[in-house]
Amino acid sequence: MDSFMKEAIEEAKAGLVEGGIPIGAVLVYKGRIIGRGHNRRVQKNSVILHGETDAMENAGRQNAAVYRDCIMYTTLSPCMMCAGTMLLYGIRRVVIGENKTFLGAEGLLRQSGVSIDVLQDAECIQMMESFIKKSPALWNEDIGK
Repeated sequence: MDSFMKEAIEEAKAGLVEGGIPIGAVLVYKGRIIGRGHNRRVQKNSVILHGETDAMENAGRQNAAVYRDCIMYTTLSPCMMCAGTMLLYGIRRVVIGENKTFLGAEGLLRQSGVSIDVLQDAECIQMMESFIKKSPALWNEDIGK
């Protein structure tokens, strides 16, 4: 497995340990992580701190050229909000741990010219299946149901 996806998985696990939803992400620029994050909706009582938005926030302000050369690694298919954020900042490639438990806005990303790789990683799938089974109400809240 790619070392950057491993880091995204570690972020997801950190979120779970904190009592949140196990979705993690890292933003990679020229082979190094410039931002990492995990879903912190529960921890911060936030409506927007998903894994991808947290990773971008933690990367800090970057020049537009930096974002165009970044790769977002995320453990779960990005929702509409996260996909929109990536499109807004011009991220051109996304590596997704899995989309079996949730198929997000991959179509929008592809339609907008973003390259997507879906790994269907067993650990990512198991982590989300277990969480959804244990906390269906929290999961449904997170995806706007």
